[in-house]
Amino acid sequence: MVERNMEANPLATERIGKLIAKFAVPAIISMLVSSLYNIVDQIFIGQGVGMLGNAATNIAFPVSIICTATALLLGIGSASNFNLSSGEGNHNQAAGIAGTGLAMLGICGVAIAAAVMLFLNPLLQLFGVTPEVLPYAQDYTGITAFGIPFLILTTGGNHIIRADRSPAYSMACMLTGAIINTILDPLFIFGFHWGIQGAAAATVIGQVISGIIVIVYFMKFRKMELSREKLRPKGEYLKAVVSLGMASCVNQIAMAAVQIVMNNTLRYYGASSVYGTDIPLACVGVISKVNMVFMAICIGISQGCQPIWGYNYGAEKYERVRDTYKKAFQIAFTVGIFFFICFQLFPRQIVSIFGTGSEEYFRFAEQYFKIFMFMTFINGVQPMCSGFFTSIGKAGLGIVVSLTRQVIFLLPLIVIFPLFMGIDGVMYAGPIADAAAATVAIGYAVRELKK
Repeated sequence: MVERNMEANPLATERIGKLIAKFAVPAIISMLVSSLYNIVDQIFIGQGVGMLGNAATNIAFPVSIICTATALLLGIGSASNFNLSSGEGNHNQAAGIAGTGLAMLGICGVAIAAAVMLFLNPLLQLFGVTPEVLPYAQDYTGITAFGIPFLILTTGGNHIIRADRSPAYSMACMLTGAIINTILDPLFIFGFHWGIQGAAAATVIGQVISGIIVIVYFMKFRKMELSREKLRPKGEYLKAVVSLGMASCVNQIAMAAVQIVMNNTLRYYGASSVYGTDIPLACVGVISKVNMVFMAICIGISQGCQPIWGYNYGAEKYERVRDTYKKAFQIAFTVGIFFFICFQLFPRQIVSIFGTGSEEYFRFAEQYFKIFMFMTFINGVQPMCSGFFTSIGKAGLGIVVSLTRQVIFLLPLIVIFPLFMGIDGVMYAGPIADAAAATVAIGYAVRELKK
């Protein structure tokens, strides 16, 4: 019976290149659309509010990262276990895992939203806010907190929808919310003159609609047998979900920690530089959003390959697992070269999309792009390797690879280098951490593929 189910599933039989296109393209679009929420806000806020508005979104960014971390913990953990159980032929367990993941997405979303609303000002101080940026950050973060439950449900639920073999629907969920946000942003900011509050309101409305579309899928269009009973969280399933979702979650939490430390480092050393405190915060906020486009593509490649890796590993079709990894590596490396060229040749033009600034503003942005992002061509490998290890049930390796760049290498360097180089030390910490992390990820991947 298991063999018949395995052969009936295209993940076990379809040509690898075609499968990657089928699953990775919608995943990439979904990730790009997810990043567009922040990027569109950044563009319109930069044009309509100015540099302090850009700095405010940078201060608020750790909240978004924490939400994404929670969504990936439960979404990728559920999807990876769902794929492995399906590949083994245990479809009842697969549905139970998905139900536990969905229920926990809703519970955690409400809990995080409540925490942000209750502790808004202490959180903003922790994130490195300056007195000039504080009122903008309060408005933006306070309003977007209302969309957190829907953001987490959409981001995490989309992984389960893809695992349920509906990648196009997953893409539509994200795309609908992003289009609505893009339409409402200029209307609220420029038409109604709501400023940064308008950008936040547009974001929340888009997130709510995306979340509703996810709920509709699991009510009407799912392929799995998902009863009300399966939506009650079970400890054994939650343990399995957390085990395989932890790598992606840790990576995001590490990003939040790095962002917080970096904001405070930029604020401290910026005060004694020619740039001041607000220019570095605004520039790094813009560049972080631009880098999100690149990382969205690389993470989308990894997420699109996860059902292929997981199902075939569970079905013991190891040659298909290796072939998928090799093709995904080639794609991620090619994308990295393209963005490397863009970041090195057109930094001023890219930053100009997000509004105007002084000559010092653009000079700092150009330097940061060219130095901090110098290893972009290899940066897509680490998230791909982490996703690969998670998909085949190697949670420990996935966590180690996730921690390398952010915690093991970058976090100490952005603290140590500025002691000797001032604010320029932050820039040089980036490429060194990137090179070290890529070396570790590739080394582990080669070792695993040889087994």
